[in-house]
Amino acid sequence: MTTAHSPATRSPAILGHAHRLATALHAALVVLVLASAVRYLTGHGFGDRAPWVLAGAAVLLATYAAYRLLNSRVWLALLVLEWFLLVLLAPSFAWCAVPLSFVALRVLSFRPACVVVAGMVVVTVVQWTRMADRVDPTIVLGPVCIAVLAVGAYRALERDALARQALLDDLSAAQGDLVDAQHQAGVLAERARLSREIHDSVAQGLSSINLLLQAAEREWDDKPAAARQHAAQAAATARDGLDEARRVVRDLAPAELVVGLPEALRRTCERLAAHSPVEVRMQVHGTPVTLDSEVETALLRTARGALANVLEHAAAESAVVTLTYQPDAVVLDVVDNGRGLPRSRAKIDSDRGHGLAGIRDRLKQLGGTLVLESEPGEGTALAASVPLRATKESP
Repeated sequence: MTTAHSPATRSPAILGHAHRLATALHAALVVLVLASAVRYLTGHGFGDRAPWVLAGAAVLLATYAAYRLLNSRVWLALLVLEWFLLVLLAPSFAWCAVPLSFVALRVLSFRPACVVVAGMVVVTVVQWTRMADRVDPTIVLGPVCIAVLAVGAYRALERDALARQALLDDLSAAQGDLVDAQHQAGVLAERARLSREIHDSVAQGLSSINLLLQAAEREWDDKPAAARQHAAQAAATARDGLDEARRVVRDLAPAELVVGLPEALRRTCERLAAHSPVEVRMQVHGTPVTLDSEVETALLRTARGALANVLEHAAAESAVVTLTYQPDAVVLDVVDNGRGLPRSRAKIDSDRGHGLAGIRDRLKQLGGTLVLESEPGEGTALAASVPLRATKESP
């Protein structure tokens, strides 16, 4: 049963999250209302107050069924008022106080719920005493004990639930801190590794080139043959250093690309779809070919950047990532059905965060292009294209 309808009316209800109780409440209230009506008709017939009693029972059930249409507190107040009038007409309807007490526990916080339950207990005791024409201790103490036990038990349940939630929150926070610490440790370790790689390869190569060129400069006039030999060695060392630098850069490519660009994009889409309300789908057209690591890295980061913008700004319900292998180019399209961009910002150069401009520059270095199309209220389409160079079909 959903009884809270707006932020202004929500409260820390005792049974606000006990969803399995809803079905039992529905059934119990309907059964008790019908049973009370039958009992009244059996004892008094269809004369006297019967039309009012039946009308009141119907109104009570109709109000109970309208819980989605009313503010939760107003809805509960109407139920209690209608129940009170019914009890004045027919004291047997006092039994309906049992499910109504649980309704109050679901809708209200502890103290207001106790006040409502206590009021219903008083009405029940008074009406049953009047009906019996004498003071019966069981009539007085029975409803009181039932109410105290019910409220006390669910107060304990509420405290246990809050304690468990606090433990879960602490555990989640501790896990988050552990992940952050592990990430930071990984970043430091990677920095140390890169520092060693650069020192042992690129830096040493540059140092050797510098020494060879200095030696060539000293011997340029007196020993031209030796100077040319030093220059040739410097050129060879420079070529080796360039290859080594490319290897280091290649090692910086995202680890996900080990499985290939299409699978890396598919996993990225699945991961984002699992942790966001946006449906993200992946499509591949054409025959996949082996691409340079720089091209795969650029396209993967382009997709991630575009999807990040969709999740954060587009207010979209779905997004489609399409990777198309054409004869002369590979094209990545990211299309969403969100609110689109204002015309003043539907250009890459107007991107205030420089994210799209950075993507465009990265693709431009590879000979590629980036196109952005967007209209207010009609979504956004981003297309990144990189020409195929020195590629071959995947086995």
